Amino acid sequence: MANSIKAIHASFLHCLANPDVGGQDVVQFIEHGTMLVANGKVIKLGTADSIDVPNNATVVDLGNKLVMPGFVDTHIHFPQVDVIASYGTQLLDWLERYTFPEESRYSDYELAEKTASFFLDELLSNGTTTALVFGTVHPESVDAFFSQAAARNLRMICGKVMMDRNAPSNLTDTPESSFDDSQRLINDWHDKGRLGYAVTPRFAPTSSPEQLTMAQKLLDDNPTVHLHTHMAENGNECDWVRELFPDAEDYLAVYEKYKLVRKRSVFAHSIHLSDNAWKRLAKADAAVSHCPCSNLFIGSGLFDLRAAQKHSVKVGLGTDVGGGDSFSLLRASNEAYKIQQLQNHTLTPEHAFYLATLGGAQALDLDNQIGNFEPGKEADFIVIDEQATPLISRRTSSQTHWRDRLFTLLMLGDDRSIEQTWIMGEPYSPSSN
Repeated sequence: MANSIKAIHASFLHCLANPDVGGQDVVQFIEHGTMLVANGKVIKLGTADSIDVPNNATVVDLGNKLVMPGFVDTHIHFPQVDVIASYGTQLLDWLERYTFPEESRYSDYELAEKTASFFLDELLSNGTTTALVFGTVHPESVDAFFSQAAARNLRMICGKVMMDRNAPSNLTDTPESSFDDSQRLINDWHDKGRLGYAVTPRFAPTSSPEQLTMAQKLLDDNPTVHLHTHMAENGNECDWVRELFPDAEDYLAVYEKYKLVRKRSVFAHSIHLSDNAWKRLAKADAAVSHCPCSNLFIGSGLFDLRAAQKHSVKVGLGTDVGGGDSFSLLRASNEAYKIQQLQNHTLTPEHAFYLATLGGAQALDLDNQIGNFEPGKEADFIVIDEQATPLISRRTSSQTHWRDRLFTLLMLGDDRSIEQTWIMGEPYSPSSN
């Protein structure tokens, strides 16, 4: 069954390119379509009457349901599941009060494995099929995460936190141990199946210059891995960075000094950046993760999407659980829209959809594998129920254009709108793991 040809009948929506550049025409909607899938990959997509379905194909008729590419979460912390929706703090206090005590538990492989299993099932139930994920400083946390991701055949990226200062002693490593642990994890997991590794200094204040040098060496020695860190999330954090690195032009310059700003580098948040910093990010072909739910929940600030668009910086959406209060990229899209409204900028539904799918894939340099339904892409997709709630059903009953219905889904949808999640051409069921 896993290797048979499937003919999936449904309506389909995906982006062929960035609609901010190519306009609405690069978003393809096929109302009565057929997608052929074999060996976990898309063979062909078109209108039902344009696709020749092989006699030996298994036909999956989804009726009037809408099929989209799986969502791509470009920034999330799996060990923070149990501090999601924690009350009353901003970033630096939130780390001290909630994050560090919780992460100190993750030297326990069994705990990490159980949390990773729950975390991945929660992602999948929300329609997220790929994510860029923080572990903890403990290599056991990353081994456990990759083990659970491999069991589900998921395309996931994760990394061990590098943190040798300005943190509790039970959560710090050293420049040398962080290098050795990270390299061992790369050797064991990177490019194994659908898994990838990210070199993961938490953020500049918790890594010494010696450790940032080790992060650079890891990237140089392993050119296909990612770099995943935080940058310019909170005003007090930015002030702290200026104190710790007084010779740096700005926050980005700290990472530039150690050659950490490059293709496959993803900087979460990036709220408090100058125009010059945006230019330098674009020139380096680096990416940022916009985490609207977290930015509002922790009170960090409003992301300047127009600056990213102006300089053609790659942007994906992130939930940033547990600073973010939802696993849903539909919820993140809702909050992203509001953040732009507060800045007199309108986020179009097609651009929000792009950020959650192909845009996220491009930010992670995975758009050759995922992000839309072009032939040869991996068949990770979600089935949307546009009547998932009475309110959504009522709102869409009079909407005939896909763009209006998409906007309703982005504003009113959540995990209830995700009827099915498919991984490599197979429907996923949590009970199977």
